[in-house]
Amino acid sequence: MTHPAGVPVPPPAPPEAGVTGEFRLPPPAPEQPPAAAPADPATAALAVLLIGPAGAGKTTVARRWADQRQVPTAHISLDDVREWVRSGFADPRSGWDERSEAQYRLARRTCGFAARNYLANGISCVLDDAVFPDRPAIGLGGWKRHVGPGLIPVVLLPGLEVVLARNAERSGTRRLADEEVAAIHGRMAGWYGSGLPIIDNSRLDVGTTVRLIDEAVARSFTTPLDW
Repeated sequence: MTHPAGVPVPPPAPPEAGVTGEFRLPPPAPEQPPAAAPADPATAALAVLLIGPAGAGKTTVARRWADQRQVPTAHISLDDVREWVRSGFADPRSGWDERSEAQYRLARRTCGFAARNYLANGISCVLDDAVFPDRPAIGLGGWKRHVGPGLIPVVLLPGLEVVLARNAERSGTRRLADEEVAAIHGRMAGWYGSGLPIIDNSRLDVGTTVRLIDEAVARSFTTPLDW
């Protein structure tokens, strides 16, 4: 092809790579790794601490909750571990002293170590204890140190008459005097207003209580507890 004046016109240069017409194509975006799926509380390895007075049903509920989980789950009972001591056992019916304090502290630390070991191997766990809001020696800080910051506390707090009736059905060292049960129950009222999930299971069967624990655990995944 020639210009009208007879001047030859060079052929158009081939388009540069990545150019279409007058628009330069942007460089391809780097591939992004897929976003991690949020943890599912139904299948995650997690630790739950059930708090409540004697007779609150902690052991029964903890066992049922562990039995119904979709993933391997262990129940770690503070009372069971405490009763590993045979000779020299500090019987709570004899009152609270330095010896009983030391044995409870040792049992809690042992339970915490066991929970960490289970969690490290992908096994969830549920622990139960009577944790008092007004007694630092038996507070949540120790459990958090033993188990880890991901521990999820849930309070079981039925009415006093229910706790007294359940305690009357117990035997051995786990049955306490009515006066002691009433005192423990009264101190547990300090958990109201703490921000922890509280379940009044006075008129609930075990299955319903377990479902409410599942709901409390699920909420803690979306809105972590501040404790």
